[in-house]
Amino acid sequence: MRRFSQRSHLVTLAEINLTPLMDLAFVLLIIFVITTPLLEQGMNLSLPIGGQPDTRKVDPRDIRTVEVSSRGTYMMSGYSLTLDQIATWLIHDARRNPNLIVDVRGDEMAPYKFVAAIFDRLEQAGIGNVSLRTQPPKP
Repeated sequence: MRRFSQRSHLVTLAEINLTPLMDLAFVLLIIFVITTPLLEQGMNLSLPIGGQPDTRKVDPRDIRTVEVSSRGTYMMSGYSLTLDQIATWLIHDARRNPNLIVDVRGDEMAPYKFVAAIFDRLEQAGIGNVSLRTQPPKP
């Protein structure tokens, strides 16, 4: 009889309380929901209006985006970099990938010299597939 009572005692210890696991799952979900938009966004830019929407089919792995803020700071792949660092990075990528496309997103209030400096560096390096991104005009 004693053996039976010990057995029932062990059965009750084998139960798993799911409440802490659910709490953990909800906390992780909230963290991911909050941090995901922060990781995807680079600089907050106001692009100039003009041009037509881009309709060409391009492999996203071939595109590198360089952003220029209104204060003249450069950002690429989520990193704030100098012009020399960006040029070195893009030259290295262009050697490995001949289909490389560089999109330059310059703020409409950025001085022209900062945007032109990127085009000049890429032209000197022989990277010819460069485009200036704009917002399409509103109908």
